[in-house]
Amino acid sequence: MGKAIGMVELKTVSAGITATDLMAKTAEIDIIESQTVCPGKYIALISGSISAVNASVEAVKSKYEAELIDSFLLGNPHDSIIPAIYGTTQVTDKRSLGILETYSAASIIVAADSAAKTANVTLIELRIAKGMCGKSYMLLTGEVAAVSAAIEKAKSDIKDYGMYLDSSVIANPDSKLWDNIL
Repeated sequence: MGKAIGMVELKTVSAGITATDLMAKTAEIDIIESQTVCPGKYIALISGSISAVNASVEAVKSKYEAELIDSFLLGNPHDSIIPAIYGTTQVTDKRSLGILETYSAASIIVAADSAAKTANVTLIELRIAKGMCGKSYMLLTGEVAAVSAAIEKAKSDIKDYGMYLDSSVIANPDSKLWDNIL
């Protein structure tokens, strides 16, 4: 993976696939994920150098403005982002649980990056608009104060874009809940 990641989230599958092609043709990037998500939206997550990812995302923002729901560019994303997207994070130290929900796929990744860089927390999962009617959420764990700080910072970072939906922190989740989540 490159030193940056970026995403575009579009209203339609046809716009999403052609936009992904445009990104690949605009600059030297790798496509991490390009797929349909609920409710019939399309996301493309890419990586590469900051300049390449920026050029690719900006090309889509310019050409597909009417179809674009959300997008982002993150330089030096936190190492835990990709494992959390794919649900491969190994959680051995279950402490408090933080939950944050957004209206878009792109905003949850921005929120997760912010949370992971703010405090000593472990990202457990990023559910990106699959089975969520287009909404997304993240789960993270750590000490109560760290989880609270991470959730507050993530919430603050996406609130101005109108993509924040809800969040909570559970100080001591029941073991049955942990068993269900993990």
